[in-house]
Amino acid sequence: MLVLTRKIHQSIIIGDGIEVVVLDVRGEQVRLGIKAPKTVSVHRKEVYEQIFEENLEASQNRPEDLPS
Repeated sequence: MLVLTRKIHQSIIIGDGIEVVVLDVRGEQVRLGIKAPKTVSVHRKEVYEQIFEENLEASQNRPEDLPS
């Protein structure tokens, strides 16, 4: 894991088209802004994991398991 220190309004670049900007720091919370191409999905980790689980569950259904 790469660990970086950034101040408010500083950013990091990921790949060729993703920029993560530190917008605000309040206590233990950090607000981030993410600039990414529309072709790149950006989700909070817990949302990503939920989508992954739902897709996995849906892929295991057979057509005969679904209501008509």
